[in-house]
Amino acid sequence: MIVVTALGDDADRIIGLENGADDYLPKPFNPRELLARIHAILRRSRRKEVPGGPGVDGEILKFGSLTLDLSKRLLVRDGVPIPITTTDFATLKAFARYPNQALSRERLMQLSRGRNYEPSDRSLDVQISRLRKIIESDPQTPKYLQSVWGVGYVLIPDVVVKEAHEESSASTSMGP
Repeated sequence: MIVVTALGDDADRIIGLENGADDYLPKPFNPRELLARIHAILRRSRRKEVPGGPGVDGEILKFGSLTLDLSKRLLVRDGVPIPITTTDFATLKAFARYPNQALSRERLMQLSRGRNYEPSDRSLDVQISRLRKIIESDPQTPKYLQSVWGVGYVLIPDVVVKEAHEESSASTSMGP
């Protein structure tokens, strides 16, 4: 999602990016710049992960009443699809590729957005907060999307199902 708006202050840009925009372009702008930004986002979205790496697109993760189907790009609660943004899905997919493994902010930003993490960039923390509101029954005491102090975050699914039939990796208990 690219936000195109007349609001061009730094605060407006930051708010737009923190709320899930992939890019922000204030008016007036050169149409070629918009086209270049669209192409850059498409290039990042087409990048393929290393073949044979952890977590494949055919996986389905289950946590609580939620199911995340990576091949269908679908998050479902009790049989009802839940709309999520492209950025939310990319972040969940990054976690899904490495279930039960703590991921640093830097690694999450690289996996989900294809860019480097800046220490002053709080958009990832805002996104984690938003994802917790979607997937947790109590976002204040998360069960599935936990903080690992001094490291980053970890997704602890109940079950990881490969190719929709064979179950593997039952829930693993991790301390705070």
